Amino acid sequence: MTVVSRQRRSDRAGENRKAGRKKPVDIIGWREWVALPDIGIPEIKAKIDTGARTSALHAVNQDVFEREGRPWVRFKVPASNKHRDIPVEAPLIDERDIKNTSGIPERRYIIRTTLLLGEHHWKVDVSLANREHMEFDIILGRTAIRSRSVLVHPGKSFVAGPPRQHASTGRVIPRAGLPGDTQ
Repeated sequence: MTVVSRQRRSDRAGENRKAGRKKPVDIIGWREWVALPDIGIPEIKAKIDTGARTSALHAVNQDVFEREGRPWVRFKVPASNKHRDIPVEAPLIDERDIKNTSGIPERRYIIRTTLLLGEHHWKVDVSLANREHMEFDIILGRTAIRSRSVLVHPGKSFVAGPPRQHASTGRVIPRAGLPGDTQ
């Protein structure tokens, strides 16, 4: 009698994907501490929301103005300790209709900034929204983490560790030679 090893099709497919993977994959939690150093936010608790396409940052008092012939947006980000708002000015890269949590489209301003997650950093587009009644001041949608070689573990939190940046300058301190990091 010959015993044939049976391996589930899904197991074989997983092995094939692993064999073809070029970049190492980092596991991150469904919530993580991140920083947005370009706009002066040293640390903010983020929800990693793979159900949302676009990232959204809690921003109040939004005002568009012109600087050197280009549109900019001025806004305030309520600080996590709720004592002092962080004033921000950033180039306005777009205005888009984005569905809110109720599925209703609303017009939002879009900025591009550096996201710092653990030791990784890259540029992301972030919509500005009033998230006053939401638990998280920022959500990171699919497009923010797409092609970044990360997997979101829905049962874990704060896996990536604190955002790494220099305490006095706020500048990013990347780990040398980290695949996928961009300046």
